[in-house]
Amino acid sequence: MATLSTHVLDTALGRPAEGVAVTLTSATGERLGEARTDADGRVRPLGPELHPGVYVLSFATGAYHAATGQESFYPSVGITFTVGDAAHYHVPLLLNPYGYSTYRGS
Repeated sequence: MATLSTHVLDTALGRPAEGVAVTLTSATGERLGEARTDADGRVRPLGPELHPGVYVLSFATGAYHAATGQESFYPSVGITFTVGDAAHYHVPLLLNPYGYSTYRGS
C-alpha cells in the first residue's frame, strides 16, 4: 500500500507555510486524515496507507493567509490525485495569495 506526505511553501514570503490545515479524503468524501503543517511546512505521513484510487488533499489557505496578514483570493485549495501503486506519494503545494501550483514530488 502507498504512503502520503505533503509540503506547503509560501512563495510570497519565501518560507515554509507553517500551520496550514490539511485534510485527506477519498474520492467519495470519506475523511481519512487531518493535520497541520509543521515549522518546515510539512505533514508526514498523512492518513492511513492508501490503496489504489483517487484521493483529495484540501488545504485551508484562506485561514493561513489571514494568520500571516496576507489577502487571499483562494480560501482553500483542493488537489485531486491518483494512487496507482504501493509507492510513496509526496504532493507539494507552492502557494501565494493569488496563485498556486503543485507537482508529484519524491
